[in-house]
Order: sequence, then C-alpha cells, then structure tokens
Amino acid sequence: MSYKVEALPDSYAQLGEGPHWDEARQSLYFVDLESAGINRYDFKQNKIYKAKIEGEKWATFILPIEGKPQQFAVGCTRRVVVVEWDSCSPVAKVKCTLFEVQADAKDNRLNDAKTDPEGRFFGGTMFDGKGDIFTQFKGQLYSWQPGGPVNVVRDQVGISNGLAFDAKAKKFYYADTNNLEVVAYDYDQSTGAICKPKVIFDMRCIRPEGPLFPDGMTIDTDGNIYVATFNGGTVFKVDPRSGKILLEIKIPTNQITSAAFGGPNLDILYVTTADKYDQPKPAGTTYQVTGLCAKGYPGVNLKLYK
Repeated sequence: MSYKVEALPDSYAQLGEGPHWDEARQSLYFVDLESAGINRYDFKQNKIYKAKIEGEKWATFILPIEGKPQQFAVGCTRRVVVVEWDSCSPVAKVKCTLFEVQADAKDNRLNDAKTDPEGRFFGGTMFDGKGDIFTQFKGQLYSWQPGGPVNVVRDQVGISNGLAFDAKAKKFYYADTNNLEVVAYDYDQSTGAICKPKVIFDMRCIRPEGPLFPDGMTIDTDGNIYVATFNGGTVFKVDPRSGKILLEIKIPTNQITSAAFGGPNLDILYVTTADKYDQPKPAGTTYQVTGLCAKGYPGVNLKLYK
C-alpha cells in the first residue's frame, strides 16, 4: 500500500497527545501535554491555533462539550475541568472542575481520555513522579457520566493509554503502556459497562529484545485498530479479531503518541508525536497520513447537559 505522511504546519508540541476530530468545526483538537497547551488545526485554513490554559501545568486531553461550542473538558493534573476557549485566542481559562481522582496521589496525573459513542467519559491516570514511570502501576481507569459517581473500571494501571470503541462489535479496546499489550473488553453501549478482558495484541512478540510501548489508539469503520508506539516510530494497523498486523505506518520520528481519523471524508489519519528525552528533529510534529484506503469515526462530544 502506498500511503503519504506529511507534517502539519507549525504543529510542534513537546508532548503532543489526544487528537480529537471535531466534525462540526472540521478541526483537529490536540494538546501539548506538559505545558497546558491546547491546539486546534483548522482543516480549511490549514492553520493551527494554539492556547495556554491559565494557571495550569498540564493539559492531558481535550474533549469538546456537547451544546457548548466554547467549552472543553480538559485533564489538568488529577482534575477534569471545563475550559472556556474560543478556539482562536492564545489564552484559555478554567471555568469549573467536573471531578477529581486520586486526590491524595500527588505524583499521579491524568493521561489519555476519550468519549464513548454515547458521550460518556473514559480516561485514566498514571504515576509521573521520580523514577521509571514505565515500571510503576499506581494509576486507574475510570468511567463517568454527569449526575453519577466516578467509577473505577480498572485498578493497578501503569500508564493509562489508548482507548477505542467499536459499537458494531460491542468492544472497548484499551492499552496500559506498561503491560505492553492491548486488551479488548465486551462493551455495553446502553450502560457503558465493560467486562471480560482479553489480550488481543501483545507487543512483546514484535520486539522481544526490548520493550515496545503501546500508546494512543483509534479504530476504523472496518473494526481495525491503529496502535501508536511510543518508542517504535510506527502506528500498527491491527485486526483485533486475529491479532494480526495488517500494516505498519512508518512515521519519521520515534515517539508516536496517538492517532485519530479526520478530514472531510474521515479518511485522513492524524498522528501526534513527542519530543521527550532529547529526540532529534522532527520529533513533536503532528502528521497527516493519506492514502490508507480506510475511514474512521469523528470524535464524540462529551455530554454534560441533559
């Protein structure tokens, strides 16, 4: 297969993460995680708008809020907050906190999060204190919807990462980076409940000589998952039914953090990367991949208001 990888203009983020395609605005939202940066790539303008969240250290994900075009749910340390942003200005402000997790775990922070097809929140935490973050299992995975409690879905998580939902197959896919694997759960869309975890993609089999870390994830309309590798320079297209790799999408930098389909036809794969631990250029660039002959789903807004 002949695919094409191109850098988005002015897309550098030291730790780019959380790509989310907003169909209504024909825009890709993503974060610069360690500088509380939130970004919007306007497809029609081929331009990126960048903002900092006042008074915050982290922005670990960004999810548009249903019915409130200037409000976004953002992960700030261990709080999920509502941020006011017009999607153009260089400054954004926290409006309120929706909830906080692991309040006493001062070395933990939120990491990746997504909305399920019903607009519920799914996301998790990780240890980010002194020492090797890839050997700690102090995080958790949560689900939440307005008016209800924050549910701990999974405990003893290393780095809570890649989330993808397949409504047709009734599956939820999840990657704990430190376990080096992707797990499939049975998923009930009506309740948001998940059960029966099963490992469907084991990265230890690909690079036995050293760890290959799974990071963010997305899914196409055929039910194939796309798994970013934090230290592998690759997005793997995987058939979760067989565990087979269908395609290795090579990206010209090493730390691939996540991927999301977008564009007017939902056939462009947007890929975020990081520039951590003295990476050479073009680390931290966000890319678009075309020619994959696959389509995905737009991001789902977080539903806060009935």
